[in-house]
Amino acid sequence: MIAVDTNLLVYAHREDSSFHEAAYSCILELAEGQALWAIPWPCIHEFLAIVTHPRIYAPPTPLEKAIDQVEAWMESPTLVLLSESEDYWPQIRDLLQKGLVTGPQVHDARVAALSRVHGVRELWTADRDFGRFPGTPVRNPLVG
Repeated sequence: MIAVDTNLLVYAHREDSSFHEAAYSCILELAEGQALWAIPWPCIHEFLAIVTHPRIYAPPTPLEKAIDQVEAWMESPTLVLLSESEDYWPQIRDLLQKGLVTGPQVHDARVAALSRVHGVRELWTADRDFGRFPGTPVRNPLVG
């Protein structure tokens, strides 16, 4: 199963992104494919926070349009939403300690831990910070 990080969701949604076409194609391929794919819940929360933020985008995405986007992804019959389970704490604790994670990087550790717990084989992201988390295969599908 492939999981998708926030930045790809944002790029796929925001037509003003220079990565929009490539990210949109990647998400569409997953959503319309036969294989399971995943979005961690923290990435949905972060997506909503970013695209509706007036200091990040001018104009920001209206909240209703951002919610509609999330619901459109949720219509994919092969989508799995990743959330915390009983196995989550040992995984995130391990990633926090081994990666010497503090501050905002805790969010990335959370996404990596959820990916581990749910058996994600590859996390698609444009964020290089995920390289600090062992056992989380990462790929940027926007580059060759």
